Amino acid sequence: MRVGIDVSPLALTRAGTARHIRSLLEALEAEPDLELERYAFGGSSRAVVPVRDVVWYLLGLPTKAGRDGVDVLHCPTHRAPVHSPVPLVVTFHDLAILRHPETFNRWTRTYSRRTLPRIVQAAERIIAVSEFTKSELLELLDVREEKVRVIPNAVGPPFQANGDAASGDYVLAVSTLEPRKNLPRLVEAYRMAGLNGLELLVAGAPGWGGVRVEGDGIRWLGEVGDDELARLYRGARCVAYVSLYEGFGLPVLEAMACGAPIVAGRNEASEEVAGSAAVLVDPFDPAAIAAGLTEAVDRRDELRNLGLARARAFDWAEVGRATLEVYREAAA
Repeated sequence: MRVGIDVSPLALTRAGTARHIRSLLEALEAEPDLELERYAFGGSSRAVVPVRDVVWYLLGLPTKAGRDGVDVLHCPTHRAPVHSPVPLVVTFHDLAILRHPETFNRWTRTYSRRTLPRIVQAAERIIAVSEFTKSELLELLDVREEKVRVIPNAVGPPFQANGDAASGDYVLAVSTLEPRKNLPRLVEAYRMAGLNGLELLVAGAPGWGGVRVEGDGIRWLGEVGDDELARLYRGARCVAYVSLYEGFGLPVLEAMACGAPIVAGRNEASEEVAGSAAVLVDPFDPAAIAAGLTEAVDRRDELRNLGLARARAFDWAEVGRATLEVYREAAA
């Protein structure tokens, strides 16, 4: 089977979506009956995003897939064609753009509102990364349930407990600096909690919306590579991920796999991923977040063991096998 896969998002981000795509590619390359054709619209500047969204996804990508005669075209994010000459598979990581449009810029809001209903109609199969995301697809885009397959994200090297750990005493947050990630409330909670002098380190790329993290005891590290991020997870007294909305929450899984205790915003996705292996808090309440930080630090050893056991259930080889099965369904 020949499958065309869009890797254009790798030019724009190294965050969770990019790690998902890179890991998925490795898993698919291990499948003996699959040949991958990578398609990409180059350029890393944010200024090319509208051009990519319109010219590439609506015209260039489906045209190229049709000319190449691939059996299936897979778009591993919700940026995808609204018409495709070959069977189309689209992965949805979340529907934050529809549930919380105020946390996105105007172009993304407008483009998504107009295209997403047409994309889900064009897709032969839709992959949701969680049961929660599946429920959002059914509710917000009126997707027929028989089109959706749930294939969770997974975790693998370098996100593992064995390895070097960063030095120092700190709480770690891993988030792009954007409104949905709820960093101002986390900063407020960190100040309320005290935490006996622990620093708050924030690893993540600059985003939009004027979000900044600064003040005594707070350091923004900027974007870091995967190896360094794994070191930071391993060395953290706890990891805080209190996003207002997630379809999965990959940093929660990565942190558990590295043996770090987690404080996560309470929502259906984080409960689905972490189960009882994390301290879940109201992300809208800084006092609740502060109490969660203190609890996670105090329960560090217990939460470490729970998280390591939980993370072992999320395997990229299984993701590759399940994704190939979706391709076969779409092409049938």
